[in-house]
Amino acid sequence: MFRGQVLGLVSWLIIIVWGISACGPSRATSVEDRGNEGNEHEELRTVSLGSGEKLKAVATTNIVAHVVSEIGGDAIELTELLPNGADPHTYIATPQDVAGVADAHVIFANGAGLETDFLPELVQDSDAPVIHVSDGIEFRDLGEGEAVSPDHEAEHEGIDSHTWTTPANVVMFVHNIERALSALDPANAESYGANATAYEAELEALDEWVNAQIETIPAENRKFVADHSVFGYYADRYGLEQIGAVVSAFSTAAEPSAQELAALEDAIRETGVKAVFVGTTVNPSLAKQVAEDTGTRLVPLYTGSLGPKGSGVETYTAYTCSNTVAIVDALGGKAVVEGSPCE
Repeated sequence: MFRGQVLGLVSWLIIIVWGISACGPSRATSVEDRGNEGNEHEELRTVSLGSGEKLKAVATTNIVAHVVSEIGGDAIELTELLPNGADPHTYIATPQDVAGVADAHVIFANGAGLETDFLPELVQDSDAPVIHVSDGIEFRDLGEGEAVSPDHEAEHEGIDSHTWTTPANVVMFVHNIERALSALDPANAESYGANATAYEAELEALDEWVNAQIETIPAENRKFVADHSVFGYYADRYGLEQIGAVVSAFSTAAEPSAQELAALEDAIRETGVKAVFVGTTVNPSLAKQVAEDTGTRLVPLYTGSLGPKGSGVETYTAYTCSNTVAIVDALGGKAVVEGSPCE
């Protein structure tokens, strides 16, 4: 009888453990969940690569992919999930994406909750580590006028996920990517380190240039409205003020009420906002309506995606330069591109 009790207890333990595994996140998903806890990746083990085989890396957005490519260079085989021009807030994975993730040695994500709606399910059958390139950044809390939509409140806990909008933040991307690639593929660590050092210098010069351009904007003009709460890090870094958003949420998938739009238009009139910025990856109809109702200039900017081939905005530096020139021009400043990292 005692033996039967022991076997019964073991059986119950197995069921409990199985239940926890089935209901809880997989190993890769748990990395996604702890993306806001700081710059502490899981221990990374060297990948055993065959002769001539490259480290297979997957990146979620094309902005993350671009930074990974700057560090990895020709030593890695890189796949990006979101197609050019896709909005990361509304992305739905394809069967090809699932296959690409299954073959990956490492997956790079923005983190900070940006990919929570699709990445955990996408990587649940993958053994590849998920690296949050934004780990270590001091995340913004979404403030008044930047509420998280109800469907995302529990998942994102009010964190602003748009970490890539300043070069200073992307420097942290570089550090996290270089560390991960070097740990997984130490044979190419020297190359990864050299690429990271060079790219960090480019980003630091870009950051200084952006700050100098924003300084040309008259102090009374440094207020703006955006289609959603995307430029918070940029505004904090360079001394601008976002007084509101057409969609008062971190996600373009949310919808404003008529009362919210009316309150926003009142705020625009009261504060003398010069421009409404709208992302190239979102439907501009609501932002256009707000701009027309208030007699405010509507200015398109790149937000969650780089530009397509031939746009001149295929790199992160070009993305930042394009947005900065547009912002400065719209708010009454004068950007100087000559002799800058933008050339």
